[in-house]
Amino acid sequence: MRIVAVVSAKGGVGKTTVAANLTAAFSAAGRRVLAVDLDPQNALRLHFGMPPEAIEGVARATLAGLPWADSIFPTDGGVGVLPYGGLNETDRHDFEQRLDAEPDWLLRHLRQIGLGADDIVVVDTPPGPSVYLKQALSTAQFALAVLLADAASYATIPLMEGLLGTYCAPRSDFFGVAYVLNQVDQSRQLARDVVKVLRATLNDRMFPGVIHFDQAVGEALASDRTTLDYDPLAQATDDFKRCAQWVLAALDAAPRT
Repeated sequence: MRIVAVVSAKGGVGKTTVAANLTAAFSAAGRRVLAVDLDPQNALRLHFGMPPEAIEGVARATLAGLPWADSIFPTDGGVGVLPYGGLNETDRHDFEQRLDAEPDWLLRHLRQIGLGADDIVVVDTPPGPSVYLKQALSTAQFALAVLLADAASYATIPLMEGLLGTYCAPRSDFFGVAYVLNQVDQSRQLARDVVKVLRATLNDRMFPGVIHFDQAVGEALASDRTTLDYDPLAQATDDFKRCAQWVLAALDAAPRT
């Protein structure tokens, strides 16, 4: 299996939306995909029409000693979704202690699901440093960092580079990181200027395109759907598909471990 961690150093950049739509785009490209939510906000499921009252997920399954496969939510689009799940604060604290004490927790449980060599796991994470991000980056072979075309995102790059250097660089099975710009409004001069600066800074580690600001993205979430499902002709749908193809090319070119 190929494990892709979708990460960000700060909140509010649309990371979960990117994770959900890349998952859908991978599936549309013919790949078997599992989306795993390691963010306590438990929001990834909202893009795939899961019942809002559902509380199953990786957190509750882990604490109860149950197989993760039993908590996978199948979608009409063929994507399997493994939500974070619902926890009270006491249980969340216990769960996070478990993750901190078991560095191989994520990889061990993913292997137990029985995914194929070409299957893709997309892991959504909370913004900034956390035990969840540590688990994801310590396990993933590829990381996709989400930025906005603004000064605040630019300022977080050193933090993200430090996290990647700590958890990814020492591992022989980690083969790449890429940055993607989300919600880009090309009508704004500042956004265009920041895009140029980021491309000059990150060079070939940036997705060559951008994810444009598109009303269809918010409308899709309000309908409990991915943008690809909600509006196949939207600009953002095309952007997500192009980004997915770019990531797939990197995944397929990487050596098998």
